[in-house]
Amino acid sequence: MLIRGGAALKPLEQKALKLFRALGGAQQQTVTSFMEFLLSQGEGAAVNKPLQPDLIPRPDKESVVKAIKRLRATYHMLDQNTLFNETSQHMTSHLLQGKPAAQVIDALEAMFAQHYQYYLKNITGDVQELGSKSVSNELDTQ
Repeated sequence: MLIRGGAALKPLEQKALKLFRALGGAQQQTVTSFMEFLLSQGEGAAVNKPLQPDLIPRPDKESVVKAIKRLRATYHMLDQNTLFNETSQHMTSHLLQGKPAAQVIDALEAMFAQHYQYYLKNITGDVQELGSKSVSNELDTQ
């Protein structure tokens, strides 16, 4: 199964990617240009609408691994490859340095929320809030 930023590709996306990869460089450029043309015709206007997180409540007792899985599901729109290094550092601080799970999970939640803010800024050029829960606005201070 093909993976896109931690989320499985839909069957149609898998087929399109397989076909695209089978094409030569010039043909790939033609297909890309055609897709850009289709988007410019207005049907792709929703492409720039940011995806909203699926807020999954944090259980009372949660392991760091389960928290990572929960946060990946919550922030499904984020590229998991981008988050890998920071997530690994937090996991290492828990496993090798003995940092309490609750502290690591708090840090992971803040990290995912911050990356979601980066995502929003890239999509909309703005920073937003998640429902009634304000998301870390560390973009302005960095």
